[in-house]
Amino acid sequence: MELKDKIIVVTGAASGIGRAMCLRFAEEGAKFIACVDRDMKGAQETAAMMGGTAYEVDVSVKDQITGMIDTVEADAGPIDLFCSNAGISVAGGVEVADEDWQRIWEINVMSHVWAARHLVPLMSERGGGYLLNTASAAGLLNQIGSAPYGVTKHAAVGLAEWLALSYGDQGIKVSVLCPQAVKTEMTRGHEDHVAAIDGMMEPAPVAEACVQTIRNETFLVLPHKEVETYMRNKTDNYDRWIGGMRKLNRRFGSFDS
Repeated sequence: MELKDKIIVVTGAASGIGRAMCLRFAEEGAKFIACVDRDMKGAQETAAMMGGTAYEVDVSVKDQITGMIDTVEADAGPIDLFCSNAGISVAGGVEVADEDWQRIWEINVMSHVWAARHLVPLMSERGGGYLLNTASAAGLLNQIGSAPYGVTKHAAVGLAEWLALSYGDQGIKVSVLCPQAVKTEMTRGHEDHVAAIDGMMEPAPVAEACVQTIRNETFLVLPHKEVETYMRNKTDNYDRWIGGMRKLNRRFGSFDS
């Protein structure tokens, strides 16, 4: 899909990858870009950089997502590309409090579900559309030091796969973004953590990878090419891969938020 003259929504747009997406989509000539974030000031700053429109939305609240979709479609027209990009991280393992598990589940998984539930019927009725869901390399591999992050990002990848195989015949295209460490507010102070073992990427190249993947209409967005090798290592010998991850856990097991 080419992005020129398209109507696009990006959540988590106040900074980082979301802001970079908005700027890059504007360069492609998008007709309308909704810069969505619970941080309205940050969303407005992003919108001002590229002539977009800011929307204040907490993606952990279903009605705010569906209401925003309805507002954008009323104000600008049918959404061509919806980027479920907002996400959070929670440090720790199975001992993490239930309320923290629930919050990360709502933001990292259910926000994607709610957007798709509302948009897929609309897109299908008009012949198609595109969903770009941000997961993480943690969704393909795992996350040392954060069970909630690893689990929810696996679920985000699984949901994207399911959407792609279930609605492809209705013209719905799906891609899932799975980078390693990117320089964002989430990774600030974690420059030496395991996710940055292959380097910490700036947001702009991640956004560029998204544009190229959308243009080619392929599923995986892998800004860090090493991730594909790690995936192959995992499937070639699962036990050996877990052994290697245990070594990394001994070195990087503490992941403070």
